[in-house]
Amino acid sequence: MRRTRRMRRSTLLLALTFAVEWYVAPLPLAAEDQPKPAMKVLLEKVVEVPSKIKVLVRHVTYPQGYKTPEHTHKGPGPRYVLQGKVKVIEGGEMGTYSAGEVFWESGIPMTAENIGDGEYKAVIVELLPVE
Repeated sequence: MRRTRRMRRSTLLLALTFAVEWYVAPLPLAAEDQPKPAMKVLLEKVVEVPSKIKVLVRHVTYPQGYKTPEHTHKGPGPRYVLQGKVKVIEGGEMGTYSAGEVFWESGIPMTAENIGDGEYKAVIVELLPVE
């Protein structure tokens, strides 16, 4: 009987210990104690737009070696390179951009060519007129 009581008491103490530890779980860090997020400006550009615009965001993937024909976009906007390397010729000027870089397309005739060793992936943001 004594042994059973001790076992019950031990089991109860163990259960209470777990319950207290669970209930008093570590609280989230206060704002001043949290690690600071890393931020950097990737692109800053002043753009004049009409009062209403449509923003189109697309994800594109070009296979290795792919080159677009000369083309235009209906609206300008930033392009964020996620993976690979691209050569862009726009308005007679050439630029090359790699993962983590952002470039601006103005909407004038241009070509883009994947010059990396694998796929080229990017996020394209276009600022379009509302039709």
